Amino acid sequence: MSLLSEAMTACTLLVERKVQGTSGGYTRTWVDGDKFDAAIVFDSSMQGRRAEKEGVTSLYTVTTDRGRVLYFHDVFRRESDGKVFRVTSDGDDRFTPASAGLNMRQVSAEEWKLT
Repeated sequence: MSLLSEAMTACTLLVERKVQGTSGGYTRTWVDGDKFDAAIVFDSSMQGRRAEKEGVTSLYTVTTDRGRVLYFHDVFRRESDGKVFRVTSDGDDRFTPASAGLNMRQVSAEEWKLT
């Protein structure tokens, strides 16, 4: 077992649904989607702290296997504590090539509140 696989934790993709209300409007709800494993690490580097003071909230790095692509503004929940994250980068940008021994893809994310 590698250190990366030990750091993985269960996550659930959340899918937004708009449900028509009885008085004409819409209500937004979130339903559980696909389940996947990810390593979620808080960026406590000096650059991360500086960015936080400037209002940037992309303070987490999320690592999945190459087969799981998380897209900009995807929302997911970490099952161990229920914390919700929103992806702030594109999952097609950072991944290892198929010939690499390390099977991973990374995105940036922010802690997020469901509305």
